[in-house]
Amino acid sequence: MDVPVFKGRVRMAAMVAVVALLSSGIGAADGAEESYGRPGDWPTWQGDRTGSRHNAAERRINAHTAGTLNLKWAFAYSKTGFPVKSQPAVVDGSIYFGSPDGKFHALNAKSGATEWSFDLNTVDPNGVVIDGPTVARGKVFFGDNRGFLYALDRKTGRVAWAENTEPHAAGMHTSSPVYHNGRIYVGASSGENINPDRTYPCCTFRGHIDAFDADTGKLAWRHYTVPEPQAVGTWPSGATRFEPSGAGVWSSPIIDPRTDTLYVGTGQLYSGTTGDFDSLLALDARSGAVRWKQQVTKADTWRLLCGFPDNDGYCPGQRDGTALDFDIGATPNLFKVKGRTMVGVGQKSGVYHAFDARTGEVKWRRQLSVPMPGGGLSGLQWGSSYDGTSLYMATYQANPGTLFALNPANGDVRWQTPNPADGCTTGGAAKFPNVCRLAHTPAVSSTRGLVYEGSNDGKMRIYDARDGKVLWTFDTIRDFAGVNGLTGFGSAISGNGGAVIADGMLYVQAGYYPGYPSEHGTVLLAFGL
Repeated sequence: MDVPVFKGRVRMAAMVAVVALLSSGIGAADGAEESYGRPGDWPTWQGDRTGSRHNAAERRINAHTAGTLNLKWAFAYSKTGFPVKSQPAVVDGSIYFGSPDGKFHALNAKSGATEWSFDLNTVDPNGVVIDGPTVARGKVFFGDNRGFLYALDRKTGRVAWAENTEPHAAGMHTSSPVYHNGRIYVGASSGENINPDRTYPCCTFRGHIDAFDADTGKLAWRHYTVPEPQAVGTWPSGATRFEPSGAGVWSSPIIDPRTDTLYVGTGQLYSGTTGDFDSLLALDARSGAVRWKQQVTKADTWRLLCGFPDNDGYCPGQRDGTALDFDIGATPNLFKVKGRTMVGVGQKSGVYHAFDARTGEVKWRRQLSVPMPGGGLSGLQWGSSYDGTSLYMATYQANPGTLFALNPANGDVRWQTPNPADGCTTGGAAKFPNVCRLAHTPAVSSTRGLVYEGSNDGKMRIYDARDGKVLWTFDTIRDFAGVNGLTGFGSAISGNGGAVIADGMLYVQAGYYPGYPSEHGTVLLAFGL
């Protein structure tokens, strides 16, 4: 392959790319196979294949300029009652994301001008994008709430391929895809466990992680997290009882490109007691074979009926304390400690676990919040960030949710900053005291010297990476005039993703649970200097 001669700005861009890769703690090999985009882009939910959620090439937004960020444009969604969940990808001056009305959009990242829009109804009626896209090989890859996986042409929005990847009627993609070596990797979860009907024959969904050919959509391999569910009797209603089931892959996978290892977390069981639930899996990215696995909870079987007061017989785990809902909903991080590659992941129990990436040996664990059985809402929800120096993560409804910086060598807390106490008494949230929560739903992101995290109080904040001091706050709970002609209203900063920082801009989805009442739909916000 010919290597172009770099000059001027192109040479500088190449140097920045190398610095970014090295500062991630993983090394330049991550960039050797294929570029996802230009230096400074944010092409995938994880930020990169290794799950850093860190943009080392971002220099314009820094500790000196962050306080001067201001709103550049907003894109408003029609009111649907569905929360916005699709974290954007930003590549080569364009931003890509799904909306709650079943559409997928490409906009100019600087101005918000529409480049193209794609209606999922042309392929999958009633489909909604609830994951974040990945941009690679000239395509945009994403899934939907009905189990379809799409590949659209990045420039035109035309369908390259679209496949129904989910054999179960309740299956969906909350897991965002990651690209590596010609394949797209994505997990499958489901809403089967939240069916409140006692006559429903619970449950038959099996969690799985899949590898697809990026050019054709053909399935290369599938790894199931539980054995085939079998009928084992009946529930008290007389409905057939199937076991085991569940262990969905809610979170997004990461890849170590040097070893071709895929790492991904799994969720709780819906029924039964066996399977790779609440586990971190290390799989051979080429074949799907298990290299190692670590189960971080020994028993966890939970479904929605466990939260009902009259659930006798429908939630056996409640009697013995194992109806926990302590899944690994967060995406893992790869990081280096004294030359040794580690993989860490947060859990809804409030624990961050760190393992040797090659062997799966436990290196350290850190409890960051008091676990909340029967929901796991006090723990680590979506994802963490690694900037080459510290790991950053935030707890959800931990009274209050708190942002942490940990030493990657041993998990020691370097600093911790609670959700500011005035979050629910200032700004738009002050009008809704019964709705507001001091809670961090989003995944954490970072750039050089800065950490980004939003809150259910509707405020997006930037923190100093050295000490956790708040440097910038923006209140989203108000009306915004959208560049698309609609009016949007901010709300809790969205989970299923977090802040995206690319090319001197900050992008935030506002419109998650709890929803603040408004006659308008929610909104994507774009900030710049």
